[in-house]
Parts: sequence; C-alpha cells; structure tokens
Amino acid sequence: MIDAHIHFWNYNPVRDAWITNDMNVIQRDFLPADVQGIFTENNIHGCVAVQADQSPAETDFLLKLAAENDFIKGVSGWIDLTAADIEQQLDAYKNEQKLKGFRHIAEGEPEGFLLRKDVLNSISHIGRHGYAYDILVKQHQLNDALSLSEKLPGQRLIIDHCAKPALRTGNLSTWKQQMKELALNPDIYCKLSGLLTEDHWHNCNEKQLKDCLDVIFENFGTNKILFGSDWPVMLLAGHYTQWKNLVQQYTSQFSQKEQDAVFSSNAITFYNL
Repeated sequence: MIDAHIHFWNYNPVRDAWITNDMNVIQRDFLPADVQGIFTENNIHGCVAVQADQSPAETDFLLKLAAENDFIKGVSGWIDLTAADIEQQLDAYKNEQKLKGFRHIAEGEPEGFLLRKDVLNSISHIGRHGYAYDILVKQHQLNDALSLSEKLPGQRLIIDHCAKPALRTGNLSTWKQQMKELALNPDIYCKLSGLLTEDHWHNCNEKQLKDCLDVIFENFGTNKILFGSDWPVMLLAGHYTQWKNLVQQYTSQFSQKEQDAVFSSNAITFYNL
C-alpha cells in the first residue's frame, strides 16, 4: 500500500503561521520516524512526500528525507512558477530520481493564478521534464483547474484533497458538476485525501462523506483515484487508522484488483514510483 500524500516539517511558528492556535496538535515537528510506526500498524509500505512550505529549501529538505528513508518513494516539491528561469531550475534537479512532481499552494492565491501566462508556461515545462503537477485548490477555484487542464493537454495532473468540497455547509452542487467535468480529462487524477479536515473535526457526517466518495468514484473510476492521508494535517480531525479503514470499507464493494489500484498501483503509475 502507498500513501500518496504525506507531509514532513520541522515546525517553525513564523514560517508555518498557517498552523494557527486552534491547530495546536500539529504545532510540532513531524518527521519520518513519527510516521513509521503508524505505517507499520496500517500495512503502508511507501509514501509520497508533498511540499508544505513554498521555498526551494522545502524541496531539498524532502529529497534529503527521501534519500535517508526508503519508504519515501517519491517527492512532490515546490518550485517558483512565476520565475523566468524555470527551465534552469528544473535542470538542476535532473539527477534527483525520487523527485516526481511539484505543487504550489494555489488555494491561497486569487482566482486566475493558475491561468497566468508565466504559471502556465512553468507547468508546461514541468510536464516536458516528465514531472506531474499537484493541483491544490478549493471548490470555488475549480473553474481554474478545468481551464488549466484544457490549456495543457497531456500534462499529468492530480486534484489534491478532492478540491476541498464544502462539507461543513453541504453546498456541493457546483463541486459535483465541476468534478464530473474534470474527470472527463484522461490526464487528471484525483487524490482521496484531506476530506476529514474539510468536515467538522472529530464529528464528520459519514453519510455526506459517502455521498462525496460516490461522486469521486462514479466519475474518476478506480483507475484514476489515489489513496492519501494528508498526515499529519489530518490529525486535526481524526486519526490515521480511522481514515484508512473508512476508505477500505467504502472500496470493499470493488474487486481486489480495483482496490489494489486505489491503494497502490495508481500511485505507482501516476508518480512513476
């Protein structure tokens, strides 16, 4: 089994100001040693480490951890999508075999950011260098994700956290329609992660969550969905085994081959692990 969405950090209250006081459970360091026991308990054999800080140092930090820990199978790092020297920046990573893709925290940017000329140019370069791109947006930014996918045919793209549906309000009609449209693109995958923290923490509406999973699986199919935990952020809302068991219970309706795809082979294919 592969967890396609893990974070690591040495906590810095200034740099990591996004971790507010009501999130004190994650106001500390989270490193590979902290998750190894959890992985063993849950039969997880590998993971993809995803950027949490927007700096070149973040990519180097994750690559160093990956070099030191074999269970980190791939890294989705950060790169400046607005930089004029994007080609040179990418060339500098050509020998980093565990670097599999990049992500920018576009959910924190104004609508239209992903469609800027310089950003589109950078993501196209990312694709030409053989890397995937993680799209981190909230549901009100899904139009940008749709336009991005149309402008960059053939680019491997994945929607992180199912585009953060508004589970707390239940206002999901637009999200459902736009996720359906996105799923029509064969190059777009969906990462099944981050949903617990979009609902009421420690009190998720399991019926609504199941309805959300229905939308994802009915549209993306078991061949374009990757299991991810969003550990340690998910600790705000629950615990690792709870989320893994919930996904396993839901996917038990599918064949063993389809379950293996969601929990393993899709991640290997998408990220070229």
